[in-house]
Amino acid sequence: MNTPNISAVILAAGKGTRMKSDKAKVLHELFFKPMLHHVLDTVSATDVGHMAVIVGHQRERVLASLAEPPASYTFSPVIQEEQLGTGHAVLCAESACASFDLVMILCGDTPLIRPETLQAMIDQHLASKTVLSLMTTVLDDPFGYGRIISNSQGGVVEIVEQKDATPEQQAIQEINAGIYLVDREFLFSTLQQVGTDNSQGEVYLTDIVSIATEQGHQVEKFVHRPAIDVLGVNSRVELAQAHNELQIRHNQKVMLSGVSMYSPESILIAPDCQIGQDVTLHAGVQITGASVIGKKAEIASGALLHNCQIGAGAVIGAHAVLRNCTVEEGEQVKPLACCL
Repeated sequence: MNTPNISAVILAAGKGTRMKSDKAKVLHELFFKPMLHHVLDTVSATDVGHMAVIVGHQRERVLASLAEPPASYTFSPVIQEEQLGTGHAVLCAESACASFDLVMILCGDTPLIRPETLQAMIDQHLASKTVLSLMTTVLDDPFGYGRIISNSQGGVVEIVEQKDATPEQQAIQEINAGIYLVDREFLFSTLQQVGTDNSQGEVYLTDIVSIATEQGHQVEKFVHRPAIDVLGVNSRVELAQAHNELQIRHNQKVMLSGVSMYSPESILIAPDCQIGQDVTLHAGVQITGASVIGKKAEIASGALLHNCQIGAGAVIGAHAVLRNCTVEEGEQVKPLACCL
């Protein structure tokens, strides 16, 4: 299979009113970086060859965050002067995507999406030879999400929003995850046809599905479970849930490398830390910065370590607070010790 020529369009222009914040939604941090950075990291780990980031609200701050170390993203910034809907946002990226065959569209508020999920969608799309693939998922309570209307062949016929859905359609649990992979020429020619005759006066990206169907195209769906991977972050509650999910994912990797954790849901380890084999971490431990923990060390409950070098076999007492410290091999640090 030939390597696809794909540009990703990442929607990051909105304000995010439900966050109740003066800060743009995509700049809210979880698991050590803004949520938009998590999305760019994921896209960068796939066969996507180019990224266009649509910015609008607080665009100077959003673009500055993508240029600040350690961020080193290569992307094309695209300005959406007025927030006139998702379809309009994608239209703004037409020039940035001009030299690509396919366009992947996703939102900058989906920090839990995994590279392997996007790559599997790309592979399925290329095999199907369709003009449009749409990611879907299934929710026990789909209230508020666009429902997927499918045909007898399993293709997507239409996306019906909550407010427009009949009682029968509202009972559908398969929903639009908001991630698309589209033939570039079809995408931009179709968006030119989408009007703004709706209650919001906006260009709806979802309209490209019904237009594709009307033109006789089979719209493929890529169904992904679990749903949490693809859902957006729209509130502080969902931000905390997403942070916890990334924390647990990282801790699982650390444990599989040979580290013991008691109450891993309470342990926070920054991605740049190195934890040796047979280390034991007790509840409430936080290890941040670029800390290195040597083999067979033990970190007692509630200890906080930042940019520390901990020797093999060392023991750090409960609730010790260490910053920029070196602990020698086999050394014991008393509980409540403080080294700043």
